[in-house]
Amino acid sequence: MTGLQDRLTPEQVEEFGRELDDLRKRIVADLGQADVDYIQNIIKTQRGLEITGRALLFAGFFPPAWLAGVGALSLSKVLDNMEIGHNVMHGQYDWTRDPALSSQRFEWDTVAPSENWRHSHNYIHHTYTNIVDKDRDVGYGILRIDPAQKWHPYYLGNPVYATLLALLFQWGVMLHDLEVDRLVKGERTWSEFADVRRRIVRKASRQIGKDYVLFPLLTGPLAPLTLAGNATANLVRNLWAFSIIFCGHFPADVESFTEEETENETRGQWYLRQILGSANITGGKLFHILSGNLSHQIEHHLFPDIPARRYPQIAGEVRAICEKYGLPYHTGPLRKQLWSVAKKIVKFALPGSGDSTPAPATLERDRNLQAA
Repeated sequence: MTGLQDRLTPEQVEEFGRELDDLRKRIVADLGQADVDYIQNIIKTQRGLEITGRALLFAGFFPPAWLAGVGALSLSKVLDNMEIGHNVMHGQYDWTRDPALSSQRFEWDTVAPSENWRHSHNYIHHTYTNIVDKDRDVGYGILRIDPAQKWHPYYLGNPVYATLLALLFQWGVMLHDLEVDRLVKGERTWSEFADVRRRIVRKASRQIGKDYVLFPLLTGPLAPLTLAGNATANLVRNLWAFSIIFCGHFPADVESFTEEETENETRGQWYLRQILGSANITGGKLFHILSGNLSHQIEHHLFPDIPARRYPQIAGEVRAICEKYGLPYHTGPLRKQLWSVAKKIVKFALPGSGDSTPAPATLERDRNLQAA
């Protein structure tokens, strides 16, 4: 648990916030046709991959065709989830006034209804980022991923829960806004979630019908192979989305916060919390595209409604601003971040892992303060 008030003086925090506001203004002023062309080309590529993948599954009796079809369909689902769905529903292209790019109209190719996701992710997560007991992405209601979460024998299953969440990630996201953990504890009632449940049933039925009934039946005797291909593509998308999202939020140095220390926070303090509570993943251009540029999670948390293609362009400037104010800028390759997350999942499964153990970055801060 970090002490936001100890990072910078109030004057430094506000100057820090103004620099990031100025950066945001420059990005917004520069948005234009290049951004529209980019997302439209990504959408065309995604649709082409889906058509190609489904067409190849009609020749699924030939193993290379089946593998190629699954590969194309997997890439299609990854692009739809990460670079298109996630970013469009953040309102990153609402300024275009194009109905096809409207955050309120877009529906993605997963079982999670877009309306539910916009509430649990756009509002809850991005407003209360890493505030324990406010941001439901901290542990997703099933994991102990932070020392501020009190240990319970239930958490001995942490590695199992994390594995299941990775394999079934779209279903976990679907249930996220239902707050099942609070329903089980009696903190909420089923009647409070009538609309949420209705949207879940409607969307999940449609997705199951499409991937596991309609398209398999269209391939006739190859239906079992097509069903297996669709399931594999969904699995690939689930594992990829889980990996990118967890690596951006839960590596070792990422910090959490209390409701008390974030009460009445200013714009500058909100920016500071995003920096301390996020991590980037290094990689090449294709890697960033397939991650929906959430490999730049720091920039995304700072500017969630700015087209994600802009994040690599401004990452250097954001890092320079952090260095100017002596703030950490957490980043590393995927394998390093994944290993860090895996160790946390195992560590916090065990008793005695420290209900109030400070994060490494917090310990470093405290040592510096004592030395001063």
